Amino acid sequence: MTQQMSRAPVICLMGPTASGKTALAIELVQRLPVDIVSVDSAQVYRGMDIGTGKPDAETLQRAPHRLIDILDPAESYSAARFCRDAWREIADIRAMGRMPLLVGGTMLYFRALRDGLSSLPEADPVIRQQIIKLAESDGWGAVHRQLAAVDPQAAERIHPNDPQRLQRALEVFLITGRSMSALQATERAGAAPENLVFLAVQPSSRKLLHERIERRFHEMLEDGLVDEVRRLYERGDLSLHLPSIRSVGYRQVWQYLDGEISFDAMVERGIIATRQLAKRQVTWLRSWNGLRNFVSDSSDTPDQVLNLIRAVSM
Repeated sequence: MTQQMSRAPVICLMGPTASGKTALAIELVQRLPVDIVSVDSAQVYRGMDIGTGKPDAETLQRAPHRLIDILDPAESYSAARFCRDAWREIADIRAMGRMPLLVGGTMLYFRALRDGLSSLPEADPVIRQQIIKLAESDGWGAVHRQLAAVDPQAAERIHPNDPQRLQRALEVFLITGRSMSALQATERAGAAPENLVFLAVQPSSRKLLHERIERRFHEMLEDGLVDEVRRLYERGDLSLHLPSIRSVGYRQVWQYLDGEISFDAMVERGIIATRQLAKRQVTWLRSWNGLRNFVSDSSDTPDQVLNLIRAVSM
């Protein structure tokens, strides 16, 4: 079994937020010798459980997830670091004679595993602060317009309401004098040394996905999302400048606690931001070559995914 697993492809289970990825992955753990590696840029943070949709303690006992709760929210995480961490976990899982199952919705991380990473410069705190000041004074739309002037490809790809990616793309140009798109096109390093099998689960309609998103956001509020964010808010060392606090849901609750918006506005904005995130994720999936798609609300999907994984692993 160990030798067979060492040759098996890495199974990557993707999908938009609230599409049922985690539930399917947990079912697969009960039926196959697989171990889960989380592919989620927010679940890496400790103390951010409810708003990230992190599995509860009982679920994690039945289906442990690697690469969750590995950072303090004051820290930053990158696609490059994720790749290093993920390949380490993949090797460890295989050494145990089991199969890696990568699950999540951070499409940038999946792409980095598939394509490798271009040689982009390290972050520059001074330039990053300049971009943040521009956003604070004129809004992220101004940052998007400035990016469009120097890197129209990246500006077309990155939504104006995606501060983290906007900031990074403009930062790369200001550091190097070359656009991120040009750098990514000319050099790729560390591409995946083996076959990755990409699967996606999505609801049968956009309407159903939107309903799930709204229902889940209200469930998060009932489960204590505001109190969770309040504990982070009261630490005193965190702010909306950090990637962790800019995560969907946390950003809106933080603004509510800051007195910037009302509770009702927070709820509305949180749901809208989550829908926008899901839309971006679906856009990524539409352009993903070789993707095998499954309908998450079909009772046949677990068996279909199970059969596919068995077929590609033989």
